[in-house]
Amino acid sequence: MPLESYLILSALLFTIGVIGVLIRRNAIIIFMCIELMLNAANLAFVAISRNLGEASGQIFVIFVMAVAAAEVAIGLAIIVSVFKHQQTINVDEVNSLKG
Repeated sequence: MPLESYLILSALLFTIGVIGVLIRRNAIIIFMCIELMLNAANLAFVAISRNLGEASGQIFVIFVMAVAAAEVAIGLAIIVSVFKHQQTINVDEVNSLKG
């Protein structure tokens, strides 16, 4: 497959993620859309790295995946804490993290 196909797919996935972050109000779905955007960027990095014949893009993807894993762990901990105190994960209804 040509490089353009991978980049078009990556742009499409990134756009879906951005639209999901802007439209949705559920915190878990927003985190999933952020993960979709990170994976779209990873796809672009790997495709360009493969096209250039270098491993630098794939190494960068490993670091992005590590940051994404940390983001998920911290984000889910915050969501659980907010739900425990306010009984909702709707971002419109949560206006403060004060306990």
